[in-house]
Amino acid sequence: MTALTLSTAGAATLRADALVVGVAKGPKGPIVAAGAEAVDKAYDGKLADVLDALGATGAEGETTKLPAPAGLKVPVVLAVGLGSVPEKDESFDEEVLRRAAGAASRALHGSKKAGFALPLDDASAVTAVAEGALLGAYAFTAYQGGEKKASKNAGPKLPLAEVALLGAKPRDKEHKAAAERATAVATEVNVARDLVNTPPNDLTPEAFAAVATATAKENGIKVQVLDEKALVKGGYGGIMGVGKGSENPPRLVKLSYTHPKAEKTLAFVGKGITYDSGGISLKPAGHNETMKCDMAGAAAVFASVVAAAKLGLQVNVTGWLALAENMPSGSATKPGDVLRMYSGKTVEVLNTDAEGRLVLGDALTRASEENPDAIVDVATLTGAMVLALGNRTFAVMGNDDSFRTSIHEIAEEVGEASWPMPMPPELRKTFDSPTADIANMGERAGGGLLAGLFLQEFVGEGITWAHLDIAGPAFHEGAPYGYTPKGGTGTAVRTLVRLAERTATGDLG
Repeated sequence: MTALTLSTAGAATLRADALVVGVAKGPKGPIVAAGAEAVDKAYDGKLADVLDALGATGAEGETTKLPAPAGLKVPVVLAVGLGSVPEKDESFDEEVLRRAAGAASRALHGSKKAGFALPLDDASAVTAVAEGALLGAYAFTAYQGGEKKASKNAGPKLPLAEVALLGAKPRDKEHKAAAERATAVATEVNVARDLVNTPPNDLTPEAFAAVATATAKENGIKVQVLDEKALVKGGYGGIMGVGKGSENPPRLVKLSYTHPKAEKTLAFVGKGITYDSGGISLKPAGHNETMKCDMAGAAAVFASVVAAAKLGLQVNVTGWLALAENMPSGSATKPGDVLRMYSGKTVEVLNTDAEGRLVLGDALTRASEENPDAIVDVATLTGAMVLALGNRTFAVMGNDDSFRTSIHEIAEEVGEASWPMPMPPELRKTFDSPTADIANMGERAGGGLLAGLFLQEFVGEGITWAHLDIAGPAFHEGAPYGYTPKGGTGTAVRTLVRLAERTATGDLG
């Protein structure tokens, strides 16, 4: 993990490999942003002119490297675009700062230390820049560089090792707390990314459960793991039905973080399909290659519970990881089979590739038994939601409009794009089965909404519940941007952590 420090050094005196400054997009060219005054002075007040001559515009995410002048103790200055200049008396948006810091960190992969002289108007800006820098510095290199070569440059380029925030005040309680929070949250987002990026031959349900167990014990979190024998004995027909086609048996993991002064309890439930072949309803060619990411919901839940514990939040948070591998074999569940869920409800399986809702159904029922104040499930659930909202926005559904709205607002606040979606009750009848209580598939139209309606069947009566379908943004296949890398993104971790913070303080809206 990249180190973060609040530096007391000035931009002109900092010793580092590079110095990051912000540049805004003005009406007549780039404008040097606040925080970079000393750097601009070193260029005789002509930094904006130099950048303009190099073709820089100040557009969001744009990065421009240039040699540092004699007045600085760094060899390189990196200018990163912040977009349009804010209106008078307004600050740069936190997400703009977060993305700019992330883009700068990515551009500095391979460096040991960089100073960030971006606008820091308050503690919120400190959090944003720190988070962006730490998230942008991420790289998944665990499976690279194994070949021994004579070249000293062999192996992957490592991420930026240290971020020094200039302008932040290490003795200011708010700034210090902001940096500590950013470090805790970014660390866990990156842990979730690592899990999503881990090859499925190494991250089986049993292996995921082992990681969760070890980390929980290190952070004072109670953990309980139900193996295949306990799942059969307990009647978890949904989880077992999905996992029985694989040589790697399923697991249900319960993580419990408690605070002695907590007045509220949240339950987070994550879909953890460590590999999804589609089962007997096999996915077509071209749709299997990234299905290691189908456990991103469970990764987000796991990381969020750990972050809550690290931050010592005054709220109880229980995480449920429904882990299984969906494979075709002679023992696999077949289309037409009927499963008896943990709730006792029977489900006719019409499509074994609609498996996430089956493991979640069992976990939602089990979580409901503890009567939490609210349940939030997180899942890469439907391709239909990707078609509806694209690759960068997740859906929010729920049985309480106010709670759904709060989660949407929280997600937007922390920089995670989301959109509230309805659950039209008339679609429920399309799940009717002549054989069982319900089928696991309804009509094709509105598939993402139908999945939410199916899950609602397994939420305990009177419990506030929301469903986050993160199928689009959980795994990024394109070029990196801002603080978002290629591969696992850690989507929903920041939203869940902020929800826990809001619940702890009673400021949920």
